[in-house]
Amino acid sequence: MKRLTLLRHAKSDWDDPVARDFDRPLNRRGEKAALLMGQFAARKDMRFDLLVASPAARVVQTLDTFFTGYGETLDARWDRRIYLASAPTLIDVLRDLPDEADSVLMAGHNPGFEELILSLVPDDGANPLREDVEIKFPTASIAVMDLAIDQWEATTDKCGTLLSFTRPRDLDPALGPGSR
Repeated sequence: MKRLTLLRHAKSDWDDPVARDFDRPLNRRGEKAALLMGQFAARKDMRFDLLVASPAARVVQTLDTFFTGYGETLDARWDRRIYLASAPTLIDVLRDLPDEADSVLMAGHNPGFEELILSLVPDDGANPLREDVEIKFPTASIAVMDLAIDQWEATTDKCGTLLSFTRPRDLDPALGPGSR
């Protein structure tokens, strides 16, 4: 059994005049959400053997702020394939992970993360959390899945069970839709 935790980057600043999407930073609300989600992960005693992440600026900044709230830092394995990746590309990234890592934190982007969850978790009506993800996987959200595999290279569609799905607004309603 392998555990995969997905952390979508926090809300980015569309008002920042960066030349490339890749370089866009977080806004204040994103920083607040990333810190809150790090504190949540610490309270839930989430543990990770490996961090694999997109090197986009908003992901790097999300992780810096997340780990401030979490209380410790992991060295990232930066993988550019995660940047705006599709579910099949993200599955390829998972298949390349070292088997010594039983619990992996992956930080990146939508719509790929949402598609990945919907690909890994069967649509059998047994998990209402999957339906919540299908509606939207908001910025700074965390999804935790157990994968019925012993080696990462065995990652395939429908091998996952979605254990939890937590959005910033679940912890602080001020971080919900329409708030600034």
